[in-house]
Amino acid sequence: MGISSDNVRGLVLAVSSSIFIGSSFIIKKKGLKKAGATGTRAGQGGYSYLYEPWWWIGMITMILGEIANFAAYAYAPAILVTPLGALSIIFSAVLAHFILEEKLHIFGMLGCVLCVVGSTTIVLHAPQEKNIESVKEVWHLATEPGFLVYSALILIAVAILIFRYVPRYGQSHMIVYVGICSLMGSLTVMSVKAVGIALKLSFSGMNQFIFFETWFFTVVVIVCCLLQINYLNKALDTFNAAVISPVYYVMFTTFTIIASMIMFKEWDTQNASQIATELCGFVTILSGTFLLHKTKDMGNSNQLTETPMFSHSNSSRRSSLDS
Repeated sequence: MGISSDNVRGLVLAVSSSIFIGSSFIIKKKGLKKAGATGTRAGQGGYSYLYEPWWWIGMITMILGEIANFAAYAYAPAILVTPLGALSIIFSAVLAHFILEEKLHIFGMLGCVLCVVGSTTIVLHAPQEKNIESVKEVWHLATEPGFLVYSALILIAVAILIFRYVPRYGQSHMIVYVGICSLMGSLTVMSVKAVGIALKLSFSGMNQFIFFETWFFTVVVIVCCLLQINYLNKALDTFNAAVISPVYYVMFTTFTIIASMIMFKEWDTQNASQIATELCGFVTILSGTFLLHKTKDMGNSNQLTETPMFSHSNSSRRSSLDS
């Protein structure tokens, strides 16, 4: 199956995003370690890293990655862009091996290979992006009964988690905080894709910011991102980041693909064989991600107290690792 030119652009942007974001975690950690050697560590409530140039270089690198990730959604379907976020884990692992001397075990290397194989499978069989000429077309897709029902169920589930389960189980069950972030994340990506398409069309000469739909999607992005940042910070402050990262990646990616399938109907033009192949690629990426995280401390007996900041994807959820 051929790859369209828009899918190629989305692929290049998504891979670039993973390189920048994966590198940023290592650069920021290098800055955090240097800052912690001369001041109060960030994990103990210190902010000395704000005076460390390496940390700021890492932040700039992450911002560049997020911009590339944002742009990727304007060109390629979510089924292609979202799973490729796993590649940032590979770049983090490889750079940590050489720069931070956090040795990568043989099973970690196998996890990296699985991520690459799974990503390649999805890239080669990703559906073609529908040709959208106006943000109003995205609005029409978002207001169809199927996606309205999905959005309503997501908002109800998030409300129940926030008001009923967070006070009771938030500090003891990681799935509560991660669930909120993952559920809202699927709506965030759909809105990011809408804003990205609006920007792409505006840059081509068709101004989409004269329509209220564009501004509505922009507000949704901001609100959803703020909510995700809040509860991801709570999760990272309460539980082990090495455990949160793979679970969040799996849940976030799964709900995002479901939302994209319902809203954009990207699999309508594919046969059962192509869909099955993409699902196999997705499962392969998940297997590699879990294997990489499960074995990341093997061979690092002298560094078990250090937690590498391996984490996936999108805009708001990654920057909170420094909080």
